[in-house]
This record gives sequence, structure tokens and C-alpha cells, in this order.
Amino acid sequence: MVYDDEPFAERIERAADVGADAVEFWDWREKDLETVVETADAADVPIAGFVAGGTLTDPDAADDTVETIRESIDTAAEHDVPTLIVTTGQDQDGLERETQYDNIVDVLSTVAPDAEDAGVTLVVEPLNTAVDHPGYFLETSEEGFEIIDDVGSPNVTLLYDIYHQQITEGNLIDTITDNVEKIGHFHIADVPGRHEPGTGELAYERILEAIDDTDYGGYVGCEFSPVGDADEAVANVLDWQ
Repeated sequence: MVYDDEPFAERIERAADVGADAVEFWDWREKDLETVVETADAADVPIAGFVAGGTLTDPDAADDTVETIRESIDTAAEHDVPTLIVTTGQDQDGLERETQYDNIVDVLSTVAPDAEDAGVTLVVEPLNTAVDHPGYFLETSEEGFEIIDDVGSPNVTLLYDIYHQQITEGNLIDTITDNVEKIGHFHIADVPGRHEPGTGELAYERILEAIDDTDYGGYVGCEFSPVGDADEAVANVLDWQ
């Protein structure tokens, strides 16, 4: 999102030049992955993660989703990518919410041993439905943490997107610090607008300080669209770490 005015591989080089510790992106299947990996290696910046794919809310698609996630696990392991972002998919019309929830847990429980064997962590992401993702199944961190507990694997955790959760529920710092052992990845953007920290209502210096005061040792991804200079936006976040 940060350097979307650049050819994809050049975005990696630009992120590395400004001092980013790693890069991440969405669907790896839509990328020339070999070029991406070669560019990241040349820039000496690791790939932190990408999206696994699949729809977890539809029982009729469960077998295909398991195979899709397994393919992503194998691809991530091949390229030393530690994290796969898992989105649940849309709320399925005509299906009880409990049925969809159970299918999410079943799919994740099925692929969890593959993730553990590969040394890859699956991070399940709640998204806001009020602004960006109407109809998406998983909105709240509370339900997300329940899914993590029900799967019961150290390699299945939550992606806590601060932008989405501010819109959905607020109470960010307490929720993060009370559940940080279940969080495997963070995304940041300000509210409103999904722009860089400092453009909206969130006290990001305090939020990042609170995360730093925990035992969290993973990445914080800059998933925002800058309204100002993109390099400056990333550099400002790096200054807060």
C-alpha cells in the first residue's frame, strides 16, 4: 500500500532504502515471486509475510481451502517467509454463524500441523465491516482470540490490525496488552482514512510504546496509504520503534 505508485519490485528497494526491517504484500500468486524474492535478497530485506488465500467460512470449499493454505505454507517455507496472513472470507448467506465459525476452526486445525512442521505462523485477521469490508465474517478481536484458543496451536495466532480494530471496537492498548501472547503480527494505519500514523485520531507513539513494553517480538506492518511523502511516512514510524 505504501509505494503503490512504483513497479512492484522497486517498492521493495525503496522500502529497504528508507530503513524498513522487512516487507510484506498481499497475494503471492499474483506476483512474479522469484523476482520478488531475488529483489528482497539483493536489498538485504526479508519478506515478513503474504496472504495465504482461501475461504474459511464455506464448508463446501473447505477441502479446496485446506489445499490452498497448504500450498502457501510450502511456498512460505521455501522462501523463508515466517508468516501467512489468513482472512476468513465473507459471511455466507443462509448458513448459521456457528456453522461458519466451526468450519474456520476445522480448517485451521487441519492445516496447523503443516504450519508447525514448516515453521510458518498463520495469522488470522479480523477486518472492519463498517468502512472497508462489508459482509466480512470476522470483525472483533474477541471472536478472533476465541478462534485461536479453539485451534490451540502455537502456529495459529491473530493479526491485530490497529486501524480495523479502532473502527470496530476501540480499547486498543488494553486489548493488545491483555492478549499479546495470542498476537503474531500487527498492521498499522490511522483513523479515519487509513493513512499514515499522525494523520488521524490515534496516539501511535503511545500505542507502539505499549506494544514495545510487552514480550511481543514480531513485526509491525505499515498497511497504510500515505497522504504525504511515502518515505517520510515510513521513516517517522521507524523513529518510534
